[in-house]
Amino acid sequence: MPHQNQRVLGVIPARLGSTRLPRKVLREIAGQPMLSWVYHAARACTLLDQVLIATDSEEVLSYAQQHGLPTVFTPADCASGSDRVHAVGESIPADIYVNIQGDEPLLRPEHLDALLAPMSDPAVQVTTLATDCTPANIANPNAVKVVTSASGRALYFSRAGIPYDRDQAGSVPYRKHLGIYAYRKEALKRFPTLPPSRLEAIEKLEQLRFLENDIDIYVSYTPYDTIGVDTEEDLHAVEALLLTRPRP
Repeated sequence: MPHQNQRVLGVIPARLGSTRLPRKVLREIAGQPMLSWVYHAARACTLLDQVLIATDSEEVLSYAQQHGLPTVFTPADCASGSDRVHAVGESIPADIYVNIQGDEPLLRPEHLDALLAPMSDPAVQVTTLATDCTPANIANPNAVKVVTSASGRALYFSRAGIPYDRDQAGSVPYRKHLGIYAYRKEALKRFPTLPPSRLEAIEKLEQLRFLENDIDIYVSYTPYDTIGVDTEEDLHAVEALLLTRPRP
């Protein structure tokens, strides 16, 4: 866990201009917008000193202000969630920044507890999460797989089914990456100064920029899977699950 005197800031990047599911962060799920589910789940994590929504949308800003959700306006040209969190870090100081995807309404405080656990080691600069990968997702390019060293250091992230089960043993422990990150301030400041990397461009995975520039990412395991909402089908699947949960 972070040291007691370290300030930990949660940031929820919330773009409105999604191509696959327009306006998805404001789409209603089980009676409230997706963004509200994400914010309240993050706010329930006691390790976060503050949670902010970061947006380039006047509509998101207006909704957040009406409902008392603290929000900062960020540039429209932020290319990734990490870039948007960096924009927040330029004006709001913290020791550790947590990048919480705005399309993860199944977020739990337990996710953030696991994410921040490796930060007890001052040498750890970036952390993320992984969970068990279902057989159906091994070949699914939208479910990113990760392989790690024995210490939990990420060796590679890929949309392909890694590691490759050459002998068809059928017992490979595939891990699915969950796109939630924590960064120390120094690592977050470096990210936008690094040119987009070759592997990042090939896989369309921003975290590979860290690995290609020798910034280690440590991966914590969580038993709690999520559904990142990208389609109408995702939205309905999440709603069915959230209707069985207590409301925040």
